[in-house]
Amino acid sequence: MNLKRITRLLKLLQTLQAGQGDNADGLAKACGMSRRTAFRDLETLREAGVPLQFDKASSRYSIAGDYFLRPTNFTSMEALAIVALTTDLGAGCDLPFFGAARSAALKIQSALPASLRGNVQSLARCIHVRLNPLDRLQGAETVYGQLVESLSQQRIVRIKYRSLTEWEEIDTKLRPYQLLFNRHTWYVNGRSSLHGGPRTFNVGRIANIELLPQKYARPRGFSVERYLGNAWNIMPSPGPDESIVIRFKPLVASNVAEVTWHKSQRLEWLDDGSLDFHVRVSGLNEVVWWILGYGDQAEVLRPAKLRKLVAQRVRNLYDAYSGETPLPGRGL
Repeated sequence: MNLKRITRLLKLLQTLQAGQGDNADGLAKACGMSRRTAFRDLETLREAGVPLQFDKASSRYSIAGDYFLRPTNFTSMEALAIVALTTDLGAGCDLPFFGAARSAALKIQSALPASLRGNVQSLARCIHVRLNPLDRLQGAETVYGQLVESLSQQRIVRIKYRSLTEWEEIDTKLRPYQLLFNRHTWYVNGRSSLHGGPRTFNVGRIANIELLPQKYARPRGFSVERYLGNAWNIMPSPGPDESIVIRFKPLVASNVAEVTWHKSQRLEWLDDGSLDFHVRVSGLNEVVWWILGYGDQAEVLRPAKLRKLVAQRVRNLYDAYSGETPLPGRGL
């Protein structure tokens, strides 16, 4: 059974389940099919075990109300997408809220007749999704739960945090404003008493958390987008934003242009196939690592201080690899 027909049958099932039934003409119009196709699909559903009912007086087809789950607002393609994605990612996926999505998909599948369920599952096996590496936050489930509780009750928490910028474990009282999943892991943003303002903390690096009795008020109108501003990722820096221009050579130019890396980016193609990537960001440290990922295929044109930062990282890299330390088991 092809995708088009599966989609059409799912839509017909939803239409029958959602209302009090309809005649063949009404079903055909609702599902965007011919009257002849409607009759053929109704017969397919009957053969699949769907308990269709037909009222001769009104010529209306319907399904017993207790046969399926309560009607949902899912379109047929939405149902297919949920089933396909959750089937491929499997039970061990670490995406946020994935467990609930998988549970919903299983309910959708269980509501289908056995023969249609088999077709949908077969289609799902034709889709594969590869995710970026994720921080599983093993051992941090309690920390995450306490942060959710803090947000729910608007209670301050005291955290001990393994900071990579202060180079030590810090102790601060935090008023959580927002939990944020970004790229690989969870972060919490809120006002830190130690820093005297908003900060972003990696949930996986919170060594200890204590829910305090003191209450706090979340600032009205707060949004992560406004707080992050033009940060390249999640680390905005004080001071004015920086206008950056990076030239990518033809080998990687198309690859760079295919992705929206930042909301402020502007692309300028050159005659030789190179790409000048214009962007305005708050803070330079995060973007340095992205540039280095393209090796000798990327050159910072401006600002000068970003060129110096990249050059210093390259020198450090050269020093690390230019020594005469032999590989294990091999002499010089």
